[in-house]
Amino acid sequence: MVRRVAVVGAGISGLAATKCCLEEGLEPTCFEQSEDIGGLWRYTEKPEEGRASIYRNVITNSCKEMMCYPDFPFPDDYPNYIHNTRLQKYIHDYAQHFDLLQHIRFKTTVTKIRKRPDFSATGQWEVVTRKDGKEEAAVFDAVMVCTGHHVYPNIPLAHFPGIEKFKGCYLHSREYKEPEKFRGKKVLVVGLGNSGCDIAVELSTVASQVYLSSRRGSWVMSRVWNFGYPWDMLLITRFWTWLDNFLPQAVSDWLYVRSMNQQYKHEDFGLMPVDGASRREPVLNDDILSRITCGVVLIKPSVKEFRETSVLFQDGTVQDDLDVVIFATGYSHSFPFMEDESIIESRNNEVNLYKCIVPPRLEKPTMAVIGLVQSFGSAIPTADVQCRWAVKVFQGLCTLPSVSEMLEDIEEKKRNKIRWFRTSDTLQTDYITYMNELTSAIGAKPNVLKLLLTDPLLALKVVFGPCTPYQFRLTGPGKWSGARRAILTQWDRTVKATRTREAPPATTTLPSLLVLGMLFLPLLLLLTVLYW
Repeated sequence: MVRRVAVVGAGISGLAATKCCLEEGLEPTCFEQSEDIGGLWRYTEKPEEGRASIYRNVITNSCKEMMCYPDFPFPDDYPNYIHNTRLQKYIHDYAQHFDLLQHIRFKTTVTKIRKRPDFSATGQWEVVTRKDGKEEAAVFDAVMVCTGHHVYPNIPLAHFPGIEKFKGCYLHSREYKEPEKFRGKKVLVVGLGNSGCDIAVELSTVASQVYLSSRRGSWVMSRVWNFGYPWDMLLITRFWTWLDNFLPQAVSDWLYVRSMNQQYKHEDFGLMPVDGASRREPVLNDDILSRITCGVVLIKPSVKEFRETSVLFQDGTVQDDLDVVIFATGYSHSFPFMEDESIIESRNNEVNLYKCIVPPRLEKPTMAVIGLVQSFGSAIPTADVQCRWAVKVFQGLCTLPSVSEMLEDIEEKKRNKIRWFRTSDTLQTDYITYMNELTSAIGAKPNVLKLLLTDPLLALKVVFGPCTPYQFRLTGPGKWSGARRAILTQWDRTVKATRTREAPPATTTLPSLLVLGMLFLPLLLLLTVLYW
């Protein structure tokens, strides 16, 4: 029977894992190599070895109602999109509210995780840690790996001929902290993702010129969507997910492209993706269009070659007097503490995990990898549901299929990724589909038909409203008594965050019926003349 659980990392996933273990009566021990919780969201002046790093002005791309822990809403006075310092405070509040800190061992690095000799019978692991230069080994019944996927920078220098000749400096976006040191310089940012776009916009306020290079383009969305509401509260709904899966793919693709081009034509700004129908993660940025319009950011194609002080792009244009190159080229997956690297199969940045969580070939399913997934939705509620599912697997209350069936499920998911994202080597997945899959297995998925009969107002909110995290704590294990009220009041909190001044409602100077009459009067006169 699983009792003692090792949790590697005290970021948002590690805290969710620790709490979910405690909810089910298990004994978690969380190992965190730094001196504080928060993981990716804990800002430091310099990057630290072995942990994620962010720049000073990072703001969330998911709004507060869509990215909170499902049983712990953000305070009402928090803005809809949150600066990393406020998010770090929220993470601390969460840990203190559920008394998680006492289960965390700080400044303790996990150096080795290996199977016990009797693993096939017990499923136990030996976890070796190091603190203050001293190593210690302990036995655990299960392990939850919560190290995330923003730790090991990927700089594919082999794809950039001549970089060794370049006399300027180059760095990965992980090393970027703030723009001031780049004042007056010409900077090339390689990579049109969220980090690359944010950094390019921020640098454009101080640099003499910023160039943003993209190999395949990207859809770019604003955080502020129709009627001034957060984009994710309008787009991430059960109804739209159902419609997207129900419609023929050609129709679904057409609607997707149409919605993405709703505010402006991407091709006019050099942003149009090579494969426009691909559901690859869009870029969330409110300022890049104005920066392009003002000419302080220039969108360029992929780099063909670097020279001593210049760069040649694929379209034949050359940019001279280049000072700095920032590679916003993503991250690689790595688990250096795994003694047997084949347990978590990773090849060409493609990880084979059942439900994106469990290594499928283990004799005993006592290891879970949490947070190694990306979707349209937020990482926090995704990690929470992953942890709840994994704990049920540890306890034997959620039975896994055979190895062959798990491998076939992994291959089917890859085929679906090719259909939606045009590639299988991606962490992306559809948010609501994935969350439904996990919560169905543990009895925590909302029963819409039952709600229609017992609570029709809530049912309508669940189906047509934003799929906020509270939905996954309405029922089943881990049910939260405040979930219903949180769903019914979610728009109130959203509007309250921006309505910081009492403003009069918009009024019309003419009654609507009078306006309609004035519009139809010319038509009525024309018909009268024609009749006579």
